[in-house]
Amino acid sequence: QVQLVESGGGLVQAGGSLKLSCVFSGRTFSTYAMGWFRQAPGKEREFVASIIWNSGALTNYADSVKGRFIISRDNAKNTVYLQLNSLKPEDTAVYYCAADLGLRNWPPSTYGYWGQGTQVTVSS
Repeated sequence: QVQLVESGGGLVQAGGSLKLSCVFSGRTFSTYAMGWFRQAPGKEREFVASIIWNSGALTNYADSVKGRFIISRDNAKNTVYLQLNSLKPEDTAVYYCAADLGLRNWPPSTYGYWGQGTQVTVSS
């Protein structure tokens, strides 16, 4: 079955950067659209970014991160990345990697698989 394992979170000062990674296994990675979500303390999980299957030529971002975060994928490594730049304290959250249902719907409306999350903490 599909498994997702995130890494790369940590503590960073405001204005700093982090790069998150998510390794996909169990199915053919290139056929899945991938997404990143986050959940801040006391808040519901929110969408951050998504990337289309195969080449990843199409991406989508939440307005709150547009211009600061970059989603990318490396199919040879079965990995999706999220580059977080110009971090703000309000970016503090657990970041989750997700895979869609492999049905080639763009943008995905439903995700079928989730990682366990990686903590990103941005200090003032």
